[in-house]
Amino acid sequence: MEHQIREEGSVLVAVLNGDVDFEQAPAARKVLLECVGRGGSVLVDLSGVGYIDSSGVASLVEAYQAARKAQTAFALAAVSAGAMRVLELARLNKVFTIHDSLDAGLESLG
Repeated sequence: MEHQIREEGSVLVAVLNGDVDFEQAPAARKVLLECVGRGGSVLVDLSGVGYIDSSGVASLVEAYQAARKAQTAFALAAVSAGAMRVLELARLNKVFTIHDSLDAGLESLG
């Protein structure tokens, strides 16, 4: 898994690329918690995630919970079809705020 963190106005965008599985989940968790720890809104771009397993989902949930505790906005954007299927199976599409595109997420959070 590769990642990129960038600021888009007042929003911190975390871009994850590749598989987010058992081996890569600790790195994803670290990146996401770092973003939440910086304060401000966090938007996670999942357009480049081909596969995500329960470990990867747990990383997203942990970051989401940390953001709620910090009273920080946390949302997902441009979720790939594969990742969305997993989120839907776990019914987490009802928990996370999910935007169809990065631009829509930035407009909503910015």
